[in-house]
Amino acid sequence: MSISFPAKIPFSMMVKPMGSTCNLNCTYCYYLEKEKLYPANPHQWSMSEELLETYIAQTIYCSREPVVLFAWHGGEPILRGMDFFRKVIQLQKKHGEGRVIENSLQTNGTTLTDDWCGFFSDHHFLIGISIDGPEDCHDHYRVYKNGQGSFLKCMKGLELLVKHKVEYNTLSVVNDYTAKYPMEVYRFLKSIGSHYLQFLPVVEWIDPAAQPGELRIQPANSKKAATVTDWTVDPVDYGDFLVRIFDEWVCKDVGDYFVLTFDCVLANWMRVPPPVCVSAETCGNAGVVEYNGDVYACDHFVFPEYKLGNIHEKSLPTLMEAPFQLRFGQNKRDTLPGFCLKCEFLDLCNGECPKNRIVNTPGGEPGLNYLCPGFKKFYKHTETYFDFMANELQNKRPPSNVKKWASARRTGS
Repeated sequence: MSISFPAKIPFSMMVKPMGSTCNLNCTYCYYLEKEKLYPANPHQWSMSEELLETYIAQTIYCSREPVVLFAWHGGEPILRGMDFFRKVIQLQKKHGEGRVIENSLQTNGTTLTDDWCGFFSDHHFLIGISIDGPEDCHDHYRVYKNGQGSFLKCMKGLELLVKHKVEYNTLSVVNDYTAKYPMEVYRFLKSIGSHYLQFLPVVEWIDPAAQPGELRIQPANSKKAATVTDWTVDPVDYGDFLVRIFDEWVCKDVGDYFVLTFDCVLANWMRVPPPVCVSAETCGNAGVVEYNGDVYACDHFVFPEYKLGNIHEKSLPTLMEAPFQLRFGQNKRDTLPGFCLKCEFLDLCNGECPKNRIVNTPGGEPGLNYLCPGFKKFYKHTETYFDFMANELQNKRPPSNVKKWASARRTGS
């Protein structure tokens, strides 16, 4: 087992202990078809304990951060079994040498049990639960292979997390359907006790001529005649979705409920690093480790041309600090079209995620973000409020003061 050297540049990894294997068949899932990259027996799509130890040791020894973070994703990582995650804790203790180690795990919640939630509670896992809103919104696309909706089982899993006092946040996909119900989604998430909310817009670019065994979802720079899917969110609808939620949040919920998109805008407004890469000027510091040790540039760029190598052969710092990966991250800034460079909201947007840069500018330049019209609508609507919150923070006052100011501004009092 290779022992890694300390990283020069901080990075994080998203680990797929079961690859793309999942018990659900969500219509919009961009990761299910990654099984085509590994056309072996599906029972082999499972991270070995040997590879697990290699990954954990490398992650701990290369980290310069005071807290070492592990993020378990899928597919559905719980399908790897509890014995595997007991081994995770054992190996983290073995190699941690007293360092602070934290684990997060993203799940659809449908297979959670008392035993699982007790384990997560005992070992202080942060659980991200994927839930798209009330039953009609959630079950519109989040279904089993037989077409049955997953809402009721997801809610049962959430109840178990609450019962065992497991810390959790929610991730909600915004698609062509849910985008039309912003307040129903937002108020539902608040009603189930979520105080940390992430909204992920669906933008999927597919090759309709893809043959069996080929990936349908394409990277933004694909030369194929790709098109967006039916479930891709309309850009203006997405902007309206954010605006409607923001209008309630800014008057009632600042300081009590945290919406990741809003946190990113406020960070960029204050010229401090945003909490996630999609809002940063550059990226490339959030890679993926597949079940067999293959490392990819990003969770949204798990394509053969973005494979960096394998941790059996090279260490994580060697892969994540390679010229290809550094260039990948810098291209987020360096390949923006001139249309974006002249935009008044560039410092807030930074072109958002490169995976969504699939349309041309009005002048015909490639590389414009598909969601651009929606973002512009949102930024224009909210700029005075973010300016107020930033000013409060700069003067060491709570940004939640905006609630009273915003409410008075709305009523004219």
